[in-house]
Amino acid sequence: MSTLPELEPSPRGVLLIDDDLGLCEFLEAALTREGYRVFAFNDARAALAALPELDVDVAVTDVNMEGVDGLEFTRRALELRPGLLVIFITGEASVETAVSAIRLGAWDYLVKPIEAHRLVLSVSRARQHLALSREVHRLNALQPPPGAPSLLGESVGLRKVLAMVDRVASTDVPVLIRGESGTGKELVARALHQRSERAAGPFIAINCAALPASLVESELFGHAKGAFTDARTDKKGLFLEAQDGTLFLDELGELPLDTQAKLLRVLQEKKVRPVGGASEEPFNARLVAATNKDLETEVQEKRFREDLYYRINVVRIDVPPLRERPADVLPLAHEFIQRASASGPRKVKGLSHRAAERVLAYDWPGNVRELENAMQSAVAMASFDELSVDDLPGAVRSHRSQRVVLTAETEAELITLKALEVRYLERVLSLVGGNKSRAAEILGVDRRTLYRMLERNAEE
Repeated sequence: MSTLPELEPSPRGVLLIDDDLGLCEFLEAALTREGYRVFAFNDARAALAALPELDVDVAVTDVNMEGVDGLEFTRRALELRPGLLVIFITGEASVETAVSAIRLGAWDYLVKPIEAHRLVLSVSRARQHLALSREVHRLNALQPPPGAPSLLGESVGLRKVLAMVDRVASTDVPVLIRGESGTGKELVARALHQRSERAAGPFIAINCAALPASLVESELFGHAKGAFTDARTDKKGLFLEAQDGTLFLDELGELPLDTQAKLLRVLQEKKVRPVGGASEEPFNARLVAATNKDLETEVQEKRFREDLYYRINVVRIDVPPLRERPADVLPLAHEFIQRASASGPRKVKGLSHRAAERVLAYDWPGNVRELENAMQSAVAMASFDELSVDDLPGAVRSHRSQRVVLTAETEAELITLKALEVRYLERVLSLVGGNKSRAAEILGVDRRTLYRMLERNAEE
């Protein structure tokens, strides 16, 4: 399944119409250099006659032409091909013409003299708009299959996580899952369990941060009758409840130090002694732990035992935040919309194009959990069968992408413009998870120009 940030809308054909022969040739050459197949005409009537047979999705047309002008061409062209995006070029930047163009559905409006890079950028953005529209339409048309996997998406980051899951699922080694809150660490743990030979056994999960310190040991190890005031019966702990299955300890970094010491001994001995119990009982459960803390720092600060850290960190899986997985945002949003719609009175099929743009632009500091909550809220607010921008939570609706700022506080930090370009390119690519289409959009260049910049920097 293809996802938006990697989409290249097809075809790469551009229809170009201008009765100025010299300008038409100049623009045709500029677009051709960027890899577009250009169908150039000096007469709008001829372009209209040929349009049904042309493999194009973007048209660039002069406004003031003899016979059929650009406005009339657009009206008739959209009747023939409703999805066509039209970019106007004109030597007269009048408000009346601009308003007429917008009412007809113009994608962009460029004033002569036309700079080649500005036209190329407009065409590139039009094609990205088409890619988004097609992806939204495709997702909205999807019906989630029964038993759809919980870990949705095809980003590079998620594929790496799933590859690690596949590599270690068949083993019994402890696994430490690291990631920010809301990234889906428990889903990764469940995937490990489901793909292991223990899949038929229980999957027992506990959030260590949600338990009072006085109850943690009783929950993990169990207790004997009379061990404390409320211990009216024997209780089997989670290690024994997870027998022949998987025990998932979420937010492991929140365990008290004394409990950490007892957990270490349990893992070393493969036996558990209930609180107040007289004997130990062997257990056979795989341990998977998760944390949103930097446990190396916790060890250095003496808040987490070093010996326990090495015991549980045999294999580590890092779950990237959603802002580094832009390719996963729309598929996840669509899945959450379908779930909310299925369980509530509102039947919503998906996102509008504008709403999808806002969802993609937002940084999602709360990650997948925040995205799910936002889609549930939007479905509850929806008035129609497609979510609009107004249905989205305020933070998503009003968000504007932050700018990356590089500063120098001292003369020693001053660098050349070339070094600044390299640093900025690396920073942008890092922030978008290496997605070159998104990086090119942020930088205001087309993908071919970005590739040339990267190649030039690599050579130097």
